[in-house]
Amino acid sequence: MMGVQAMRERVLAYLVARALRFGEVVLASGQRSSFYVDCKMILLNSEVAALVGELIYDLTKDLEFDAIGGPEVGAIPITTAAVIAYYRHGRVIEGFFVRKSVKEHGLQKKIEGKFEPGNRVVLVEDVTTTGGSSMQVVETVEQAGGKIVCVISLLDREQGAAERFAERGLRFVPIFRLSDLGVA
Repeated sequence: MMGVQAMRERVLAYLVARALRFGEVVLASGQRSSFYVDCKMILLNSEVAALVGELIYDLTKDLEFDAIGGPEVGAIPITTAAVIAYYRHGRVIEGFFVRKSVKEHGLQKKIEGKFEPGNRVVLVEDVTTTGGSSMQVVETVEQAGGKIVCVISLLDREQGAAERFAERGLRFVPIFRLSDLGVA
């Protein structure tokens, strides 16, 4: 297996080549941008998924936590990659995801996966801008009795998320920052 720096370089190359798109878009934060980083264009690739799982394992292996997850869609492939990496390293970790809204059928859960009150949680995101979407997940997890140990974002757009997490006393670790992509 390659070293952490080599893994970072491979994922960064994928981010720049396949996920970075230029053109006017409106972000989840409501802000307008002249570019978009679509991490779904890389997270479903077998190499990137394996590497992201290993990077998250490396960042979290010394933390005490019970579950890893985040918001539906963006965090699902990251969560899956991370729990597989943990298994390969001999540790079982539960994964979960938080729905935007409760299903109207079935068990009508907002948090899917094995999540228990008292769980210490690593929250994962594909992209953070202001941190607003992540904070909604933080509130859902906390209302369900969980405690956020750390927030990890594959890419931080450096537009206020770090400050927002700091205000709440949450440790925030972006794997990449927008400046790493060479985009100002």
